[in-house]
Amino acid sequence: MKKTLVSIVMGSESDLIVMEQAAKVLKEFGVPHEMAITSAHRSPDWTRRYISEAEKKGVEIFIAGAGGAAHLAGTVAAHSTRPVIGVPIDSSSLKGLDALLSTAQMPGGVPVATMAIGKAGAKNAGILAIQILGIGDKQLSRKIKGYKERLEEEVEANARRIQRAGRQNRPAAS
Repeated sequence: MKKTLVSIVMGSESDLIVMEQAAKVLKEFGVPHEMAITSAHRSPDWTRRYISEAEKKGVEIFIAGAGGAAHLAGTVAAHSTRPVIGVPIDSSSLKGLDALLSTAQMPGGVPVATMAIGKAGAKNAGILAIQILGIGDKQLSRKIKGYKERLEEEVEANARRIQRAGRQNRPAAS
């Protein structure tokens, strides 16, 4: 069994629906990962212990998702020298803006790569983790390159399909 390379942590079970997007991408690329619930505010000691244990198991990257005050990514970054990717979750009345600012506004010396709010951010966190791991893994690097090429091909195919249907962009008549 391969060692776990990425740990996806979230502040509460309600964040799982968003953070599953990161897990889905990692699974698609065959990257060993695990998921855990831990809270920077409600379980600070458990969070610290979890980070330490994950590093001992070989985790190379943490993806941390949280809503509201969203201090989980910063807490992970404070206790680890591994890259941390933060995913703000839109779980409050501020629709994730509070989480985005809490995740992005880290003090100098405690970096967190901050993604977009919600599911797109979680998906991108998975992709960024793969790109980071791909620096030292040629096979993973080839896979992510192929993924990006498929994205481009899809856009071009959609553009051709729309053109064939006669829906190309035309200036509006004045």
